[in-house]
Amino acid sequence: MDSNPPLEQTYETLVGRSSKSDDDYPNKIGCVVVADGLADDLPLVDLGRLALGGCEREACKMKIVNASKEWGFFQVNNHGIAKELLDRISVEQIKAFRQPFEMKLNKKLSNFSPESYRWGAPTATSLQQLSWSEAFHIPLAVEDGQTVDDDEDTLRPTIEEFAEAVSNVAQRLAKILAEGAGDKSSYFEDNCSRKTCYLRLNRYPPCPISREVFGLMPHTDSDFITVLYQDQVGGLQLLRDGRWITVKPIQDALIVNIGDLFQAWSNGAYKSVEHRVMTNSKVERFSVAYFMCPSYDTVIESFQQPSMYRKFSFREFREQVQDDVKTMGCKIGLPRFLNGSMNVR
Repeated sequence: MDSNPPLEQTYETLVGRSSKSDDDYPNKIGCVVVADGLADDLPLVDLGRLALGGCEREACKMKIVNASKEWGFFQVNNHGIAKELLDRISVEQIKAFRQPFEMKLNKKLSNFSPESYRWGAPTATSLQQLSWSEAFHIPLAVEDGQTVDDDEDTLRPTIEEFAEAVSNVAQRLAKILAEGAGDKSSYFEDNCSRKTCYLRLNRYPPCPISREVFGLMPHTDSDFITVLYQDQVGGLQLLRDGRWITVKPIQDALIVNIGDLFQAWSNGAYKSVEHRVMTNSKVERFSVAYFMCPSYDTVIESFQQPSMYRKFSFREFREQVQDDVKTMGCKIGLPRFLNGSMNVR
């Protein structure tokens, strides 16, 4: 049985059985210009410097703060997550995606709900809204009485171990960024426990019309911080100064980006930057993303006044995003929550 989701068959109307080859699209995807080059200047932060103390520690913290203000993206190495664990999560996610499609669609995997498995883009009405990918979107909260029935299951324990390790990284970064914005409260420790966060295993299958379709359409993340571990295939791009640039993979490094909630909380100091994933006609790509989220009832409000954004709950934000995607085909996000007359209606 084929493990690939039936993307081509399901979206045949959108694809239009295109006979065009990649050569017919030298520099465009639909009406979107392809990236101009590699983001060689994307800040790379050595988190090992935080343990050195003194000027080294402060310089490291300042680099994190500046990168979040200027880029909204940066990479980190010496982050404390063992290479053995990074290798293991990669092996486990490949095993999960290699299952037959029908099993992924209908079977509970490692006691994750069947709704965890997602593919394509159900609301897509054009090629530019289609995401050529599949994913397991996994809440890290464990329900009361939930157990893993299969003694041979190695995916869930690996996910739990990886989530704990990457959560520690995210919390360290959030604390540094909060201090950099002038707040020394315990806001993130109090509101972003691991059980309110999510892990997403991503696979981007080879795409026969890779010049026409995104692996993941342009978007910003609806969280505080995203921490991504990707393979060496590449394809992640971010928008900077009106240009799409490709993030060059660095072996065993993590990619960190600011989400919408942190932009609102910091009153616009830290930037939630639009990004996307490009498809590849021949090679599949894998990544693991950790989303640092609060509980649904957590109120997002900047401590700096006057605030660009009105206060809102995470639940309200998510519901607004879901409603916009359903009715308009795309996410509006933070402009919906601007204060006063700037608010998008």
